[in-house]
Amino acid sequence: MKYPKKVYFEDLVFFVDENVYEPAEDSFLLAENMNFTKADIVLDMGTGCGILAILAAQKTKKVMAIDINPYAIHCATKNAEINCVSEKIEFRCGDLFQPTKPGDKFNVILFNSPYLPSEPDEEKSWIGKAWAGGPNGRKVIDRFIINAPNALTENGKILLIQSSLSDVDKTLEKFCENNMMAKVIVKVKVPFEDIVLVEAKL
Repeated sequence: MKYPKKVYFEDLVFFVDENVYEPAEDSFLLAENMNFTKADIVLDMGTGCGILAILAAQKTKKVMAIDINPYAIHCATKNAEINCVSEKIEFRCGDLFQPTKPGDKFNVILFNSPYLPSEPDEEKSWIGKAWAGGPNGRKVIDRFIINAPNALTENGKILLIQSSLSDVDKTLEKFCENNMMAKVIVKVKVPFEDIVLVEAKL
């Protein structure tokens, strides 16, 4: 498989397939605001090319990386090998938490979610699934929030990326409804929107 794009972050290189989301401002915002301990077990939801999973694997005990896109799983697996962390990452293909098992628990869950308001046709392509969030941008975010608390350890946390276009206040409310305390910890302005990083804890 050929990888037409190449992305650099810190001292790492990531090859990106044409059917896989290329890391951008949202990916880098999360990458720059992740804090781990060596004992942490991390879930990278929607791993894409694997950039967040690979960065996490350098500093933690173990990482599970999930993506609905089989091209992303293939791409991320290759990038883990290239960056010498493949033995610390388990890749699973599926829709949100569907590939996890009841006993899987994580100290940190990362999710650069599909958060842009979209038309139905935009969700049909593999690359579209990475950013298309349905009519109000919340189709995937709300499903994630409902199920995420069950996958956290007692003192675990979630780091969720979304856009101001998909109602950040609604996200904070949804976390509260699911027994989590949430707040915006950083945001960055880009054309037409703010990219926001939300932290949520049990």
